[in-house]
Amino acid sequence: MKTVLVTGGAGFIGSNFIYYMLKQHSNYRIVCVDCLTYAGNISNLALALKSSNFCFYKADICDRTEIYNIFKEETPDIVVNFAAESHVDRSIENPEIFLRTNIMGTQVLMDACLRYNSARFHQVSTDEVYGDLPLERPDLLFTEETPIRASSPYSASKAAADLLVFAYHRTYNLPASISRSSNNYGPYQFPEKLIPLMIVNCLKNKPLPIYGDGNNIRDWLYVEDHCRAIDLIIQNGHIGNVYNIGGHNEMSNIDIVKLICKELGRPESLIEYVPDRKGHDLRYAIDPSKICHELGWLPETKFKDGIKKTIKWYLDNSDWWETIISGEYKKYYKKMYGGLK
Repeated sequence: MKTVLVTGGAGFIGSNFIYYMLKQHSNYRIVCVDCLTYAGNISNLALALKSSNFCFYKADICDRTEIYNIFKEETPDIVVNFAAESHVDRSIENPEIFLRTNIMGTQVLMDACLRYNSARFHQVSTDEVYGDLPLERPDLLFTEETPIRASSPYSASKAAADLLVFAYHRTYNLPASISRSSNNYGPYQFPEKLIPLMIVNCLKNKPLPIYGDGNNIRDWLYVEDHCRAIDLIIQNGHIGNVYNIGGHNEMSNIDIVKLICKELGRPESLIEYVPDRKGHDLRYAIDPSKICHELGWLPETKFKDGIKKTIKWYLDNSDWWETIISGEYKKYYKKMYGGLK
């Protein structure tokens, strides 16, 4: 039985990946490591915890002693690193924690891989390491050869981690790969991100804060399609390679919000424009040709279907997000959007 260690598995994409792997690979043991910061929620793993093929460790990936003990105990065959501070706004407010977790934490995990069993290491990165694309050039897409040109402390920390992964691959022969995906959406996403924030605020008839003019464009990827891509990479992907994962679903932020209003029967008058984010990237768009040709992956979920499934999940799981927004997140929301009702 193979052991797959998943860091950051109590977060949004990590928890979806754990459920995907448990469903697809009954002969795999899935070990989750998460320090349960604000975006890591153990309730995300309630069903997984009932599986005999799953176990959970509460640990910080920056804690070398803890991580080494887990690796010694579990001797994983594959490590998939989702653990990261990931919200751009928070990185602008407090860059230091992003550097610590996203860079130093990645180093500790790779050192553990080299020390125990030389586990296959996969780094889950982001298309934000490429910077942004001009709105007036819809023909331009990010490829794996696009130069790294990070814009925010978050994307800079992820870019640094990516460089470190390939340095470990070249210097120490660590069997490693990297995936860079576009914006994800789906179940269990913390409601500070655009889509869940707009869904929750719509349901509560609260203002819908949009940065700037709302014309920033993102390429949206349903989270299950992302999980399937990562599974293909760790099974059949080439060591030492980067794979871009995109959804072919480019939409502006304002169009996303208007669509959510329409789906929930809420008026667009709830939309309120707020001062733009510092250094706000204009457009992200990924060319996933490499993973399509090499591994046969294609996004299966069209945005019009994925957004309906996502909205339904938030409607059916109000207890999950009500608990979140009633806690520390209240203070953060007030800080970011304090002028709104």
